[in-house]
Amino acid sequence: MKKIISLILSFVLISSANAFAVSIDDINSVISDTEKYLYDNSQTPTVSSIGGEWLIMGLSRNGGDIPVGYYENYYNNVVNYVKECGGVLHNKKYTEYSRVITALTSIGKDPQNVGGYNLLLPLGDFEKTTWQGINGAIWALIALDCGQYDMPYNTDAQIHATREMYVEKIINSQLDDGGWSLLGSGESDVTAMALQALSNYTDNSEVSNCVNKAISFLSASQNENGGYSSWGTENSESCAQVIVALCELGISPFDERFEKNGKNLADNLMSYYTIGDGFKHTYDGDGSNQMATEQCFYSLVSLKRFMNGDNSLYDMSDVCNISQDEINVIK
Repeated sequence: MKKIISLILSFVLISSANAFAVSIDDINSVISDTEKYLYDNSQTPTVSSIGGEWLIMGLSRNGGDIPVGYYENYYNNVVNYVKECGGVLHNKKYTEYSRVITALTSIGKDPQNVGGYNLLLPLGDFEKTTWQGINGAIWALIALDCGQYDMPYNTDAQIHATREMYVEKIINSQLDDGGWSLLGSGESDVTAMALQALSNYTDNSEVSNCVNKAISFLSASQNENGGYSSWGTENSESCAQVIVALCELGISPFDERFEKNGKNLADNLMSYYTIGDGFKHTYDGDGSNQMATEQCFYSLVSLKRFMNGDNSLYDMSDVCNISQDEINVIK
């Protein structure tokens, strides 16, 4: 259903593209330029929140002309890392597992057997996964759903997790203002990530109500230039996460609710971009920021996939095995 809605909205978007400062051609051009920048400057991707999983996921979901060997090298690095850790990526931060699962799924590798270890298994422990709070629940759902994996049964867990438990954890953590936060009042990027996790569960009326409240929160908290601030600082990553959230929900990022003073989300995101040098974290930042560039890149890939009517960024049912000679994902 989300794909059908995306196709309909794509036709509307294409027909009205001239109404926006940023065109579809602009978006494709920036994606191509940033892909080259990331590939040229990240030749040894490994297990890491920077220069690792988000980089790999963005590149693979774009389906560009990245050599298959690049992804194979990453996978081999992951296998070696997992073996060195004895399968324990972190004793507390279970988002480490979720991040790696998402990246491996994007390149057609099975996270249930990485050097002999099942990286899904820790997510079957509800208490340990949610030790980080809603962040753990959010990314556990995204990781499990990106590959449509069965919930693993962790025999060591005191509380055996279910998808419903993670959904409930997120729902019960929503604030009165409609947002979600790690620290206090609603934060745009955390709210956007919560929506990404809940996007597959909107048939549930309670989830749908939460989503509607969160959309209103994000619309109301959008800055006058079309962007977002987190912890008092306007930044590119917050805008990027909102774009991904809307695309996962089948809502056009060009929706009028997300246009302020003639500026939309894409306009704002592009304002952080420098040709040949990726994206900045803040307007006054010194040059390219790797974390910002990776997040902005995969958000634009998400937008491109939405406009083309392709599977969403986190719906990886279109992924083929990277060991094949053909392109690893459907563009």
